[in-house]
Amino acid sequence: MNLKRATLIAALSASAPCFAAEALRPLNFANDIVPILTKGSCNSGGCHGKSGGQNGFKLSLLGFEPQEDYEHIVKEARGRRVFPASAEQSLLLTKGTAQLPHGGGKKLDPKSEDYADLARWIREGMPYGKDTDPKMASISVEPAKLTMPLKGAQQLKVTAHYTDGSTRDVTKRALYEANEKAMAETSETGRVQLFDLPGDVAVMVRYQGKVSTFRATVPLGAPVDKLPASRGFVDDLVFAKLKTIGMPPSDIADDGTFIRRVTLDITGRLPTAAEMKDFMASKDAAKRSVLIDRLLDSPEYAEYFANKWSALLRNQRTQPNFARGSYLFYSWIRDSIADNKPYDQFVREVVSASGDLDQNPPVAWYRQVKEMKQQMEDVAQLFLGTRMQCAQCHHHPFEKWSQQDYYGFAAFFSNVSRKPSAFAGEEMIFNKRGVAQTTNIRTKEAVTPTSLGGPTLKLKPEQDPRRALAEWMSQKDNAFFAHTLVNRYWKHFFNRGLVEPEDDMRETNPPVNPELLSALAADFVKSGYNLKQLIRTITNSTTYQLSAVPNTYNAKDRQNFSRYYPKRLNAEVLYDSVNTLLDVQTNFAGQAPGTRAVSLPDNSYNQSTYFLSVFGRPDSSSACECERTQEASLAQSLHLLNAAEIQTQLSRGNGRADTLTKDTRPDDDKISDLYHIALSRDPNAAEVKFAHTHLDKKTAGKTGDEAFKGKKEAYEDILWALLNTKEFLFNH
Repeated sequence: MNLKRATLIAALSASAPCFAAEALRPLNFANDIVPILTKGSCNSGGCHGKSGGQNGFKLSLLGFEPQEDYEHIVKEARGRRVFPASAEQSLLLTKGTAQLPHGGGKKLDPKSEDYADLARWIREGMPYGKDTDPKMASISVEPAKLTMPLKGAQQLKVTAHYTDGSTRDVTKRALYEANEKAMAETSETGRVQLFDLPGDVAVMVRYQGKVSTFRATVPLGAPVDKLPASRGFVDDLVFAKLKTIGMPPSDIADDGTFIRRVTLDITGRLPTAAEMKDFMASKDAAKRSVLIDRLLDSPEYAEYFANKWSALLRNQRTQPNFARGSYLFYSWIRDSIADNKPYDQFVREVVSASGDLDQNPPVAWYRQVKEMKQQMEDVAQLFLGTRMQCAQCHHHPFEKWSQQDYYGFAAFFSNVSRKPSAFAGEEMIFNKRGVAQTTNIRTKEAVTPTSLGGPTLKLKPEQDPRRALAEWMSQKDNAFFAHTLVNRYWKHFFNRGLVEPEDDMRETNPPVNPELLSALAADFVKSGYNLKQLIRTITNSTTYQLSAVPNTYNAKDRQNFSRYYPKRLNAEVLYDSVNTLLDVQTNFAGQAPGTRAVSLPDNSYNQSTYFLSVFGRPDSSSACECERTQEASLAQSLHLLNAAEIQTQLSRGNGRADTLTKDTRPDDDKISDLYHIALSRDPNAAEVKFAHTHLDKKTAGKTGDEAFKGKKEAYEDILWALLNTKEFLFNH
């Protein structure tokens, strides 16, 4: 009899699917069933995981609350979703396999391992599992890092590691997502397929609330025999990467291109014709470094970067009586940048600001960011590159942050209070004495201030938790603070962060050059958080000074910095540049005549100046750089081509066209002036000839006033054509 039984077992095992080997392993709802629901997107935000659920059935988002999911599936609606007596007839399976109408379509294959496990779990009485069952501790992916050829493919293996030391292959149930969609795509079973772009691509792997990352380096394989001279660690690390992937860099940009590029990037304005000529004529070997220092010492530098920080710090004028505060806050930001205030001090003064606007202008930040949660989320995103918004309601889907982390970080702002100031409509900000704490909305437990990834702080009732937060952020070994700032500034100068987006610094979104990001952060900390020194380091590098013109190999490069990546002038800079080219003076309400758009203190001018609005000047309503629109649009093109505002400025008396028409110098000199102002270069022979042809056409057979009018119209046309060229509209 025993022999017959053994033979029967052997026969059954031979004919069973590959997953039958695990049949004797007890199923655990959190470990085995929830991942199936997550893989099928059943608990996603677009299905049953959204707020309120879907069609009467609700699951926790991405399965982060398995106990709640168990209640919904097994006990809710009198248990109608599961039928242990005939598991295959359970709604959970008949809907999932689309045997019955299901809005989400077919999510399960009846022949799959997922279906078999669900059916077995139902047949066995839907066990939740025991408290003593092992919990998942982490996941790992193999390989973790690999060098792969263009258009290559790689199958990943994902292993779950449990608290009892056991492991399990969860490759088929994990979720995969490439961070660079133009470089790679992933299948549902973990197969990575590369395209024909060289560089680095990361694949985020997620399973049961844990994440890991696979990184592929994709060489182009071209010979890198000749590199330009390195000017420091930035170039050393960039060039080392270019050698690794086999991508020769472009040549170094000429002097005309460089002066225009660096002047726009540091001061937000075009170089003058005189500056351009002097720079081109100089024989000083260090003239580029000298120029950078001069620009950093100029008031335009402080105004331009104050414009950047004013938007990120939400300096808004949402009410008429906010005007005084917005001016004071902007002035404080501008003066801080002009004085080269250390960045850690700058952040500390914003985060821990107390008092009124006269005593301490940074309290204006608390006027716009009123709620504790909003204050925490802005600080985390702006200064730590960490997006905490998701963790308010559930575990962050792409990171390690939980609801407990969210409320622990929010508790730093729990005692921020306000009272009326001496000025109508203004408030004083202060820290209310008492124990700083907030309440986790799910557990209902009190949570005290806790740094991200750190221990809970022991603060006295009289201590301001915000000061403790600022001290923690600016510690030299903080993994977020310096890295976030240098990445943000790298993005400003290169139009592409080492991490993209620039304020989403997480393990599952790794930098394209980790060594460079770490080196920049370390150097920034060593300099005493010196922002000017950081800019010098970046702009003095050969990498920054490379041409935007691609060579035979790097035209498709978007992440290795083998060339300069052109970027469209932002709204304020473009507005000022157009006015500079047309030689017209700007007038903004409440501002001195001639005030630059980059010097405007707040968002209140966006609606009154259509140009700024249509070209994407941010409204300062969030702490995200993404609020600034850089995308081209039809409305922008039409505005430059035929807007009444542009046409009026072109034909204005004493404007550029009018002045050039009255100028008695040869037309060659005047045409050269236009190219010097607009593009910081001499016109080529074809451009001069074309301009002459148009001038002759407009003045042919005319005398006196008619000839003057025709010539002015010709110069208006030339100016109009110049300001509509990509060379003018982009920094390159």
